[in-house]
Amino acid sequence: MGDAEVSGGYQSLLGDLVVLLEHARDVVTRNVNTVMTAEHWSVGHRIVEEEQAGSERAAYGTETMERLAADLTSRFGRGYSVDNLYLMRRFRLAWPPERILESAIPESGALGILESSVPESAAPSVPALASPPRLDSPVWAALFPLPWTAYVRLMAVKNDFARRFYETEALRNGWTIAQLKRQIDSQFYERTALSTDKAVMLQRGKSEVAGVGSDAQASATFRDPFILEFLDLKDEYSETDLEDALLTHLAEFLLELGDDFAFVARQRRLRLDDTWFRVDLVFYHRQLHCLVLIDLKRGRFSYQDAGQMHLYLNYARANWVKRGENPPVGLILCAEKGADEAHYALDGLPNEVLAAEYRLALPDEDTLAKELARTRRVLEERADT
Repeated sequence: MGDAEVSGGYQSLLGDLVVLLEHARDVVTRNVNTVMTAEHWSVGHRIVEEEQAGSERAAYGTETMERLAADLTSRFGRGYSVDNLYLMRRFRLAWPPERILESAIPESGALGILESSVPESAAPSVPALASPPRLDSPVWAALFPLPWTAYVRLMAVKNDFARRFYETEALRNGWTIAQLKRQIDSQFYERTALSTDKAVMLQRGKSEVAGVGSDAQASATFRDPFILEFLDLKDEYSETDLEDALLTHLAEFLLELGDDFAFVARQRRLRLDDTWFRVDLVFYHRQLHCLVLIDLKRGRFSYQDAGQMHLYLNYARANWVKRGENPPVGLILCAEKGADEAHYALDGLPNEVLAAEYRLALPDEDTLAKELARTRRVLEERADT
């Protein structure tokens, strides 16, 4: 047997063992996370159900929690401070027994949560968890499939529908803790609730893991709607006012745009024949490797806006794009758009032109719930036709 053959056999053996051991360590890590989460929920369950008789409103004495923290720390070491015990209590209150059993049902998807405006208290009852399973029970992996740090981040989300949405999407898309935090911080739930095409928004959530690297994926890069609460604009404002406010708050606007955007210019001039035109804002996206031309519209999107942006992009492609860059992308940022008009005006264009709405204030929860109910009715009507 030659040296090359021996070496090849060894490399194959080594590769198999590396895969096996990496898988084993992954299983151990997931099991440790599951046991940790189960332990924290069980501690919170004991505090809530046994000491407080299941009442969320009962005032649980700080003195008792401090005594528990001291005794548990003395016996088991770090991890059982007063703050951590209160966190475990909050965990049990946010994920009561009927809630965690419901979350383990695979049919409850994020889109279903979004499209339902029925309060959880009015939902069909789920069998109660008589007592927590043993910590080594495999049922915990189904009840709490995410790592403990994910639940800590989810507990910061006050709205229960939003928390359930982020939990479902994190599991469905395999978000890391950093990606989960980013989606929560960018108000992904509210944007999806306000969007006229929730399926597209959920696909954008999946692109967080898949990554975005080509102009064909540009549509997954841009948010819709944009939340521009930081502009503090009054009811009466012009497109110039909107542009000035965006540049005054450029740092906040860049955060709202998302990662990898860099500001290039405002009112970028271009001349066609004897007529001058101006592009409101020009950015560069490092991951898409292309210029992004933004046209601001105070009012409703119209098909004429698509034609104008198409003209800008043709000019930019011929005169502004540098060697090695991808073709430019156009974004029409408007106060309102009709889904059908935008679809038929933008679909099939040689250039990538997108239209997105902006909101100067985020609606209250009642308005969001009504919007979800309205969207659900529209989806049902479409399904019936």
